[in-house]
Amino acid sequence: MIMKALSLKQPYAELILRGRKTIELRNWNTKLRGEFLIHASKVTHEDSMKKFSFTSLPTGGIVGKVTLVKVKRYKTQKEHHSDKNKHLGDSTWGSYGFVLENAQRLPFHACKGSLNFWNAERQKS
Repeated sequence: MIMKALSLKQPYAELILRGRKTIELRNWNTKLRGEFLIHASKVTHEDSMKKFSFTSLPTGGIVGKVTLVKVKRYKTQKEHHSDKNKHLGDSTWGSYGFVLENAQRLPFHACKGSLNFWNAERQKS
């Protein structure tokens, strides 16, 4: 079964799966709504791995799925800052906030990622 997927660096994929990150920041908008797969990129964000106290997380594959329910457009720094505890970033990471719900961990499935939303083969769980 083909599903849309989005690649994220660790630890952000893990933080979404744990429910700590409920908004994903991007510099681009999307019309996509609904469920998509979370792909953990091969490259980690080392500063954030230390900041959130992770030493090792799975990379280079599908780690879960989540539902995109709406996109918020941040027009001011104040708006952006008011959601800091939901997106865990700053305005340089993007002015579009993909609001996420129902994150669910899936068995790891190694695969190559891509930019933007891309088509991935979903393994039966």
